[in-house]
Amino acid sequence: MTRSGWILSALLAISVTSNAQREPDRIYRDNIRSVKLTMFGDQLGYPIIGLNSQDLLQLDFDDMEGGVKYYYYRFELCNADWTPADLSYMDYARGFSQVRITTYRQSSMALTRYTHYQASLPDRNAIPTKSGNYILRVYVNGDTSQIAFTRRFLVVEKVLSVATMVTQPTSSQIFRTHHRLQVQVGTQGVDIRYAQQQVRLTILQNYRWDNRLDNILPTFVRPDRLDFNTEQNMVFPAGREWRWANLRSFRLLGDRVESQQNTDKSFSVTMKTEQPRNPQSYLYFKDMDGRWVNETTENINPLWEADYAKVKFRFAPPEGRAIPGKELFVFGEISDYGRDPQSKMTYNADLGLYETTMWLKQGYYDYIYALKSPGAESFSSDPTEGNFWEAEDMYLVLVYFRELGGRYDQLMGIARVSSITGRPGY
Repeated sequence: MTRSGWILSALLAISVTSNAQREPDRIYRDNIRSVKLTMFGDQLGYPIIGLNSQDLLQLDFDDMEGGVKYYYYRFELCNADWTPADLSYMDYARGFSQVRITTYRQSSMALTRYTHYQASLPDRNAIPTKSGNYILRVYVNGDTSQIAFTRRFLVVEKVLSVATMVTQPTSSQIFRTHHRLQVQVGTQGVDIRYAQQQVRLTILQNYRWDNRLDNILPTFVRPDRLDFNTEQNMVFPAGREWRWANLRSFRLLGDRVESQQNTDKSFSVTMKTEQPRNPQSYLYFKDMDGRWVNETTENINPLWEADYAKVKFRFAPPEGRAIPGKELFVFGEISDYGRDPQSKMTYNADLGLYETTMWLKQGYYDYIYALKSPGAESFSSDPTEGNFWEAEDMYLVLVYFRELGGRYDQLMGIARVSSITGRPGY
């Protein structure tokens, strides 16, 4: 290869690496497990803090190689579509560009050896000064090329009031299977001259980003109010309540566990073989909307006293045949919403089953089985779980605003609503 060819290849490799590191919510190293970025003290609290507030986030993760490493983090401001904002770090943050994670503890009372790391942020040495979307990046030894993982979090400046409700669609084709959202945004006191260009919505279902509705423009523009109300781009498949795996104990069988094999060195758990729920009648029960919590029944502090186990999942497709043209995943926060390579299931033709084994920490997990086409980004659980209007889903509405001539998207309003809020009988 010529010298110019080597240079071109090197630049291409740098570009690919840089683009990969910009992907939110991804684990890049096999030794990193059980990453959670939540509201401080609340494992189910989605990471949203108020601008210039006292809100805190809590970061937890395990290094399965044990020992002590020097992990650092930094954050980057992004636009509504998660592209980097056209600002330098000092334009949207105050303090140092990197902060070392100094709180860690070796696992104890567990067969599995790991080191648990924890951080509270914003740290006084690094504070965001602008509202918007942020990507948290964690590195080894302060070397930005040695990225360990990324996570999203949001900083909101509550200037715009947001009211939202969930209704049934009017279309007879999706009336029984989808949720429709209607949103009103109060704009009093904000200089919005071209609402169609300056304001946009993003809506998340159960805090998922893979199936988000984004770049939603106002349907009606009124003085001091914007209405977002169309059935073309504000409906979600309703799904149904999530399956669960009770892994709080590796010594007592959970209600959906078929068998366990414990030795003095490791734990192995086999879940009961599961089938599509699409043809089954709908049944409401309280779930965690796809999240998981680190809990144990035997130990005091699950952060560093919980153990790990190999957990085997099995799914029986209709008539025991492989699903043509689709890949099957164990889906939810349990698998970083399909990003964990272990979550992809393999079809066993001899048994007529899909199988996979995941390395999981003690806790309580919500999950579903979801399909996607090879190379696609979005997942669908329509064939495996079904859709029912009665299902409970949590919706998060994000309102972004860009000033005329502005260089980034400000997050200036949020609202949360459950699909069963105000519904009789719930």
